[in-house]
Amino acid sequence: MYSKNDDPAAGDGRPPSRFKASGLRSRHLYAHVLVAVWVVLALLAASAQQTLPVARWLAIHLFLLGGATTAIVVWSEHFAVAMLHAPLPDRRWSNARLAGVNTGVAGVLTGVWADLPVLTGAGCVLLVTAVGAHLVVLVRMGGGALGGRLAPIADYYRAAAAALIVGAVLGWLLATGKAGPGHYTGLKLAHVHVTLLGWIGLPVLGTLFMLWPTVLGVRMAENTTRLARRVLALTGGGLLTAVAGLAAGWRPAAVLGIAGYAAGVAVAAQLFARTVRRRPAISAAAAWMLAAAAGWLVVGVVVDLVLLAARPLAEIQDDIRSLVPVLLLGLVAQVLVGALTYLLPIVLAGGPKERAALRAVLERGWAPRIIVLNLGVSLLALPLPDPLGTAGMLLAGSAGAAFLVLAVRVFVRSGRGLLQDTDKAGGSRRPVLWGTAVGAVVTVLAVLVANSGGETSGGTSASGTAGAGAGTTRTVAVTLADMRVRPARIEVAAGTALRLKVTNTDAQRHDLRVEDGPATPMLAKGDTRVLDLGPVTENRAAWCTLPGHKAAGMTTEIVVKDDTATDSSQHRGHTSAAADDDGMDLSADFSTGWQPRDADLAPAPGGTVHTVELRAAHTTVEVAPGVKQQMWTFGGTAPGPTLHGQVGDVFEVTLVNDDHGMGHGIDFHAGSLAPDRPMRTIQPGERLVYRFRAEKAGAWLYHCSTAPMLQHMGNGMYGAVVIDPPGLAKVDHEYVLVSSELYLGTPGSSAQVTKMRQNTPDAWVFNGVANQYAQRPLKVKAGERARFWVVAAGPSDGIAFHIVGTVFDTVYKEGAYLLKPDQAGGAQVLDLATAQGGFVETTFPEAGHYAFVDHDMRHAESGAHGMVEVSD
Repeated sequence: MYSKNDDPAAGDGRPPSRFKASGLRSRHLYAHVLVAVWVVLALLAASAQQTLPVARWLAIHLFLLGGATTAIVVWSEHFAVAMLHAPLPDRRWSNARLAGVNTGVAGVLTGVWADLPVLTGAGCVLLVTAVGAHLVVLVRMGGGALGGRLAPIADYYRAAAAALIVGAVLGWLLATGKAGPGHYTGLKLAHVHVTLLGWIGLPVLGTLFMLWPTVLGVRMAENTTRLARRVLALTGGGLLTAVAGLAAGWRPAAVLGIAGYAAGVAVAAQLFARTVRRRPAISAAAAWMLAAAAGWLVVGVVVDLVLLAARPLAEIQDDIRSLVPVLLLGLVAQVLVGALTYLLPIVLAGGPKERAALRAVLERGWAPRIIVLNLGVSLLALPLPDPLGTAGMLLAGSAGAAFLVLAVRVFVRSGRGLLQDTDKAGGSRRPVLWGTAVGAVVTVLAVLVANSGGETSGGTSASGTAGAGAGTTRTVAVTLADMRVRPARIEVAAGTALRLKVTNTDAQRHDLRVEDGPATPMLAKGDTRVLDLGPVTENRAAWCTLPGHKAAGMTTEIVVKDDTATDSSQHRGHTSAAADDDGMDLSADFSTGWQPRDADLAPAPGGTVHTVELRAAHTTVEVAPGVKQQMWTFGGTAPGPTLHGQVGDVFEVTLVNDDHGMGHGIDFHAGSLAPDRPMRTIQPGERLVYRFRAEKAGAWLYHCSTAPMLQHMGNGMYGAVVIDPPGLAKVDHEYVLVSSELYLGTPGSSAQVTKMRQNTPDAWVFNGVANQYAQRPLKVKAGERARFWVVAAGPSDGIAFHIVGTVFDTVYKEGAYLLKPDQAGGAQVLDLATAQGGFVETTFPEAGHYAFVDHDMRHAESGAHGMVEVSD
């Protein structure tokens, strides 16, 4: 029963004396000072989103992973011990677990910030270990001495700890790129849900079962224990189902799971609403904040359920992403502020008089703060223009900052007399002080170190001799569009404090990174960020970091007028990787288990509507004997799958971008339609449906439509569409050969792009692999008739297709017959310019080996040749 107890966890009506000990007070003080430090750092990161590339991520994780996690670890242990009347855990181990949590968090944040995957992994391991130990402690407490009356609430804390372990593992996979492009979207959504609804949502719901009636000063309802178990079954089971469904990319399971979670929240909300009474609450400020937080939880879960039910997973990433600040501020921040408003005076005060004084400080101006905070969250939740969204963030941030100021006053007042090395019992306080503070200190130092490494809003240091521009500030408008940074050259006097106002006007996302300086986040069309470089004393370069964009010329130079250096490309970090000059041995053997690309043209599928899914992804393939290369592919192969149909057939192609690092589009030459939407670039995790009717026969090219197309096609993003001419005769064999150039090296690197621009490929190939059909010949029998469809994919060279020892009696090129079997003439070559296609037919007269080649002998001798093996 809860009436007006000081401690909401005191099941017998009296706060256990062990929770009033000076040692415990000091632990709570230090822990919550640390919570405040994490929150302050989160506010600083949020205010720096204009200049820091990972500021938004950092702000969210400083608050959730730092501040909220610290608070949950401290209070879940506190409440579990009191509710279950369990023995108090060894203080030294509690301090060690708390220190481990905060040090692990610091490692994760620093590792992601400074792009150090090893440190990120180590931080995750330490965090999982510490939370796992916390879970073990909670489990060992069992059902407690109260006959299970409050045991279900402790189960919420246990489930939450398990959720954080899962969330940390998923976060590590995402942060280190080990999730894989095909699973990135689902795992990211699973990570967001298990963290917000599991690690945060479950302990919030569990704590509200006892904290809500206590704050109101009323009795707990008789059926609370039964309802608490039911809510945990619905929310915990629903969350488990949803996370598994999201990770597997199975939307029905995700919808079912979130529906279960929503049902559990609805049951809890109904109970909380029935508990409200008319007379004043013990803490009106805490009651209103907790009620508003519960309301935002209901709103967030309902909106989440609607989004999951209405749209495919790949299309809701941005919408789910927009819910994060709503839950972050509306739920988490408000619960944290409301709970601390009520609880801090209880655990930090030495008596009723001091408790009242501390509560009066924390409740100062509470009504305006609640209004401002929830108004800010409302502006963030609604689909309003950016200025209003920014205003919402500022309002919510100001309300949070106001509470922090009051909390600092409480900490200072409560901390007097608690900073001695020992408490009355003789136990040392240094472990908890150093253990809980280490996370914040390490994070601050790591940020300072990262600031000097090119990831911060600072720029070059002001070292060196000040020039004519010292003391002056210049702002330059920089535009990102059409694979160019404009202006391409910025001249400034030495010592000028330079600011770049960067705007992306392109349909593609771009960013801009300054050498040894700041970088923007990825900017969508119309987005603007300001980079503050500080005083510039030496030449520097800036470029877009998307793969291949820098090599394609998306760079700019910042030149100091009186600097003797004239070529910034000589600066450190700008040496192009040299190409592999060792060449390749086309007569060598392919790797064990290698299989050639099947050149047979599959029959056109039945029906008039053909549904195809193409996934854009990076794939490592063997492109020549013993030579493996990362390619940019449609469907995992270069060239992509061949599509086959009849005149009048409709193709419904779903393009899914599984490429974690860049955008892609697609262009089908066989279709006739406005390119604006179907050929647009889609970002990682997105998909589009490209629908066209094949009105004309021919051998058609399809390829990536995203600039720079030279690189996207040169790295394998192309394929063929075969539309049979009406009345096409049957033949014994039908083959498809797509000719192209092969460029070895890191995709998008300067060395590789230089070869593409100079048209100096490492090989010319059929169906993506040099010499494959020389070692694995196509096989027919003497007297059989064969049709060879040929498409010249380029991206720069055409082809003169020839089969040694045969004469073509049929030639079909670019939609028209140039030669038919009933004519007297014959043909020796099918000549195709880049992007053209057609077919030739011949009958092999006798057994033997018939080489087929590109009759440009440079191409034939460099991989563009194969063999037809004819048997009797």
